[in-house]
Amino acid sequence: MDSKEMMLDGILGLGPVMPVLVIENVADAVPLARALVDNGIRVLEVTLRTPNALAAIACLAEAVPEAVVGAGTVVSPEQLAAVERAGARFAVSPGLTPRLIAAARDTALPLLPGVMTASEAMTAAENGFTRLKLFPAQQAGGVGMLKALYGPLPELRFCPTGGVTVDNACEFLALPNVMCVGGSWLAPDALMRSRDWAEIGRRARAASVLRPR
Repeated sequence: MDSKEMMLDGILGLGPVMPVLVIENVADAVPLARALVDNGIRVLEVTLRTPNALAAIACLAEAVPEAVVGAGTVVSPEQLAAVERAGARFAVSPGLTPRLIAAARDTALPLLPGVMTASEAMTAAENGFTRLKLFPAQQAGGVGMLKALYGPLPELRFCPTGGVTVDNACEFLALPNVMCVGGSWLAPDALMRSRDWAEIGRRARAASVLRPR
């Protein structure tokens, strides 16, 4: 395992849930992060799905240093370079392409690439990626798929994302090849629009103590 995979181990081991965040307004970034971090969720994935995502990452990197801020939906080398400049501590991709593999080798930023099949997982492992995102997790087979992958590929560890909810998260966390789960239920669009930081904080508290059943 190389140093970047070891860094990912440390990051993914900080808590059972990594919230997948969509931040439209930079002004919302700090109160959102405070609601999460102050209630036990330190690792935050800010997706590059909005025009202000890079600015939000930069803001959080400076204003909330105790948060471990990563960038999600990174799909190109150019985006990987941009999120590193913005201050992201890690990057998450929905998939893995030859260009992204090459770019990841040339940066100090750890990359958590997405896979959906055994072949994709094997290709990722051949290129040095042993910490992976199963995405979209439920559509890829969910808990059953991860159980099936563990037999032939026991060295791989996953953060399943996509269709993971507060109701099924513990089933994923009970698997030996799952380090944490990614979920959007902590800060969904409705709570972001209403700026309901109290409810987001309540969800963070509950998520921070989720354990395998």
